[in-house]
Amino acid sequence: MSVLHAIKDLVSEPQQAAQTEPATIRSFLDLSGVSIDFPVRGGSFRALDRVNLKIAKGEYVSIIGHSGCGKSTVLNIVAGLLQATEGGAILEGREVTQPGPDRAVVFQNHALLPWLTCYQNVELAVKAIFKGRKSRKEMREWIEHNLKLVHMDHAMHKYPAEISGGMKQRVGIARALAMEPTVLLMDEPFGALDALTRAHLQDSVMAIQAELNNTVLMVTHDVDEAVLLSDKIVMMTNGPAAKVGEVLSIDLERPRDRLALASDARYNQYRSEVLRFLYERQRRPDEH
Repeated sequence: MSVLHAIKDLVSEPQQAAQTEPATIRSFLDLSGVSIDFPVRGGSFRALDRVNLKIAKGEYVSIIGHSGCGKSTVLNIVAGLLQATEGGAILEGREVTQPGPDRAVVFQNHALLPWLTCYQNVELAVKAIFKGRKSRKEMREWIEHNLKLVHMDHAMHKYPAEISGGMKQRVGIARALAMEPTVLLMDEPFGALDALTRAHLQDSVMAIQAELNNTVLMVTHDVDEAVLLSDKIVMMTNGPAAKVGEVLSIDLERPRDRLALASDARYNQYRSEVLRFLYERQRRPDEH
């Protein structure tokens, strides 16, 4: 799928309510009995098997597990880029059946269009969402506001080739935030960055989430990142037929200071619990 097609898909109209039951009795985001099969030669491959997950409004949730456990598949089902074979995702009482502007995705690769400036990359999404709803002046101010949120307003007229990898990822985050999504979906957004850039971006995301109180679902391989950023960590069993193995609530005060947490007993206990889970699954690679 090209970047242009991906952006068009992500800004398509949200789905109408699929159920008449009041949304007030549901979780904000509810994955119920989600299974997905992919066709392979001679049959099918079950990647996820009866995944259940409830996420509250404003929660920061990380999904972690070994490679091949279906982390990104869960994210893509919530994004509407994949359809579950069984079960499904319900967002604010509406069944997710296709991409929509209520869910914005930040990819591991920034996915910026190289022939557009940073400003124009964000503008592309803003025009798709707000054309006819905001004036040109309002759209310009909104684009600049979101670039400022990620500390990229000084480079808004530069092209992707003229900025660093970390700066490109900041622009990708700004583009997603500018869509005003109900849920921000991030697929290993810091995975390709050096340690210092990763730390700076993690701090930026924490500050933005505190300001906007948006709901975030993030895929990561990094245990420290998961504990630092999350309200809840979802630990997946190994694939095939991966499930939710454990869900760990992170009871650490916000705002969080990474240096102070390094010597915090609770932080280190949470970190140990995630590492224990991953280590046990590594010793039992065929468990599903």
